[in-house]
Amino acid sequence: MTLRLATPADAAALANLGRRAFVVKFGHLYSAENLGQFLEKVYAVTSVLADLANPDLCIAVIEQGGALASFCKIARTSGLPTHTAAQSPMELKQLYTDPDLIGRGHGARLMEWAQAEAQGWSADEMQLSVYADNPQAQAFYRRFGFEKVADIEFWVGDHCDPEFMFAKKL
Repeated sequence: MTLRLATPADAAALANLGRRAFVVKFGHLYSAENLGQFLEKVYAVTSVLADLANPDLCIAVIEQGGALASFCKIARTSGLPTHTAAQSPMELKQLYTDPDLIGRGHGARLMEWAQAEAQGWSADEMQLSVYADNPQAQAFYRRFGFEKVADIEFWVGDHCDPEFMFAKKL
């Protein structure tokens, strides 16, 4: 298992992994039209390349057996609604593992990386959004000291998902 920063050469593999992980976990929630539009917006190779070129974003990947197994995308500043007193919050935007590889410690390793990056950026809080009906992810984040701070929404096309905003002081 190797953790490293993503490069433009990883764009297609990142797009494929993101699409697969999202569809396996959440695909049943959406109409084909909403899901297709969302995947094209977020996980098109051009979108991933734009993220990799954005100096306010950082993406780390874990390789296992020569293939991308997991990734974590973080942002220097949080784009989530203001529900805390943080002055310099950063956002954990995505943390996904290949569905066949969950439970092998990839998420924990990426979370440790994200926390170290946040501290290096002098962030005073890490924030994230998690689906309200995803207790496994919520338990994972709580193990790392995150707490629910608000109910928020996440839109996929014209479908609104109930989400929880979690935060952790640094």
